[in-house]
Amino acid sequence: MKWLVLLSLVALSQCLVTKVPLKKRKPLRMTLKEQGLLLDFLKNHHYNLGSKYIPGIINEDATEPMKNSLDLQYFGTISIGTPAQEFTVLFDTGSSNLWVPSVYCSSPACKNHHSFNPKKSSTYQATNESISIQYGTGSMTGFLAYDIIHVGGIPVTHQIFGLSESEPGPFLSYAAFDGILGLAFPSISASAATPVFDNMMSQDLVSQDLFSVFLSSDEKNGSFVMFGGIDSSYYSGSLKWIPLSAETYWQITVDRISMNGQAIACGNGCQAIIDTGTSLLAGPPDAVSSIQSLIGAKEDLYGEYTMNCNASNILPDIVFTINGIDFPLPASAYVFNMSGSCQSGFQSIDITTAKGELWILGDIFIRQYYTVFDRGNNKVGLAPVV
Repeated sequence: MKWLVLLSLVALSQCLVTKVPLKKRKPLRMTLKEQGLLLDFLKNHHYNLGSKYIPGIINEDATEPMKNSLDLQYFGTISIGTPAQEFTVLFDTGSSNLWVPSVYCSSPACKNHHSFNPKKSSTYQATNESISIQYGTGSMTGFLAYDIIHVGGIPVTHQIFGLSESEPGPFLSYAAFDGILGLAFPSISASAATPVFDNMMSQDLVSQDLFSVFLSSDEKNGSFVMFGGIDSSYYSGSLKWIPLSAETYWQITVDRISMNGQAIACGNGCQAIIDTGTSLLAGPPDAVSSIQSLIGAKEDLYGEYTMNCNASNILPDIVFTINGIDFPLPASAYVFNMSGSCQSGFQSIDITTAKGELWILGDIFIRQYYTVFDRGNNKVGLAPVV
């Protein structure tokens, strides 16, 4: 089986972005009322699976439930247009564009998924701009347009998004989702399209300039992305804040990766991104190969690294030290059990940035740590899930 690794390869530059202090936002209810959208919000935002609040009370922090598919993909439902056309999208902190298939796409991947029909939306606005995005395991080309979208019950007006005309290759054909909603920075957005969360902030639709993510384990329900808020009932202790080293992806500096107190990779520091769109833990080939040997993973005929499932009860934690703080990853997390057959949760990927080789802390890592992505202060917060 080929693991899902969704990493946007566009604009791997280390662009400098001016840090903006956190602004006090208007209450969401007031903003929606001013825009004449409050009744629509109350009608559609009738549940909140991500937070444990009294039924019937509307929370200003909008939560988008996500489905856990085999612990490999996490996706939720959004709508685009008037009347609404629904799509499942992967919420991806490793890219910045929103796109869905269009009725003008003839690729097999489009035929297997929902497609947007511009002629059926009265709020659709066409452009003459094209878009092309290359991911680690797939690509799309198409055109850009504007329309209203609803995410987690939040109506985002005049949102630019991509409509695919071509989705070559097998990966997107078999994906459990229709499209992708990128949550990284505008600096890596293809065709300079404004990301959805940037419009949420500029339209005063979130109470804070941040969003947070909880990913469930063992294919259980309950995963979510919360726009504008943090739910402390999902983690223990306090959030540990880590400054970003680049405002492109959600990129940070890792001090070292160790086992039993000894560095096994990243001994002199390295760069990493926290990426909800990557299933595994990916890193430079030589370093990952060394880790595979240490944990007893053996490469099979298909290029996958298999393991004895009993290893999850024997192997020690692998510790990621970030900003001077240890974030242990137990063997039960990095020994990936797929219906009784176990594989290593590490994968090789060869990407070099201006600051050195890159690691990707994907879903295997995020399942262990409630993660806050703070755009107002350009930092991420991590705390162990409960």
